[in-house]
Amino acid sequence: MQFKRNCVFLWQKNNFSFISYRNKAVIAEGNYPWLRFGGAFLLLNLVKFGFSEIFFVTLRVEMTIMRKFIIFSLLAVLFCSCGEYQKVLKSTDYNYKFEFAKQAFEQKRYVQAATLFKDCSTVFKGTDKAEESLYLLALSNYENKDYISSGAYFKTYYQRYPKGKYVEPARFYCGYGYYLDSPDPQLDQTPTIKGIEELQAFLDYFPRSDKVAQAQNAIFELQDKLTLKQLQNAQLYYNLGNYMGNNYESCIIVAQNAVRDYPYSKYKEELELLILKARFQEADMSVDERKQERFREVIDEYYSFINNYPDSPNRSEAENIYTIARKYVKD
Repeated sequence: MQFKRNCVFLWQKNNFSFISYRNKAVIAEGNYPWLRFGGAFLLLNLVKFGFSEIFFVTLRVEMTIMRKFIIFSLLAVLFCSCGEYQKVLKSTDYNYKFEFAKQAFEQKRYVQAATLFKDCSTVFKGTDKAEESLYLLALSNYENKDYISSGAYFKTYYQRYPKGKYVEPARFYCGYGYYLDSPDPQLDQTPTIKGIEELQAFLDYFPRSDKVAQAQNAIFELQDKLTLKQLQNAQLYYNLGNYMGNNYESCIIVAQNAVRDYPYSKYKEELELLILKARFQEADMSVDERKQERFREVIDEYYSFINNYPDSPNRSEAENIYTIARKYVKD
């Protein structure tokens, strides 16, 4: 049988069709029916096959009757599905609606599933289906990446069913959703704080869960984000210096609070170095009557920093500060 562009079909085996192309033996990926509708583009790459050199051919099917048929079929399925969903949405048969919602969830149609589960959770109140509907409502929002809504529904679930079938995953996903929704440090950190609280509660209730490590790592990341926000705030105060007031003291207070609240943060060393630098600047700009007192505080801060981070890459900067401070302090 003759094809477009000098392609002649020879024989077919498995998912490959053997054809002749301009008197050269080639293998075409795909079966004979596809060749019949396509036969348009040939991408030739030399490969070894047995004892002879042949060409591996990838065929690209153009917009033919076959492609149009496939698109039409997919659209037909889509419209049928939407039509059925609208029918279910208006139905008063909530058992049917519940089963359709579960099917929609399995097919990853999470918006449809969430809408139907919300109806079912109200109608089935006081039954086992109410519990499952509420949990799947929360999970549908979670899978749809609506973590604020899912967090609220998960919390409603574990408060309403404290010994429920799904209370462990509900508590975990409630917190982990906030973790996934946590914004950049410079933005409002309400989801970050909620994530820490919910995940810590999950660890308290389920210390032997197989998700303990995942929850702990998420908490550490969220705490580091809060610490970074504090570090940025402290750095801002430091950069302002004495502009419209003593901003070095504000820098010290913010940094100290961050160290106290998040003692295991990876930003702890940066915070303590910033405290040392801020104390030095504050002492250096003090009136003469207070210089010695404040430089003593600088020296105390230096020893604390060196003891905590003896191999710090910032040790030389800390030692320079100490050397200057010693000049103002009498033994």
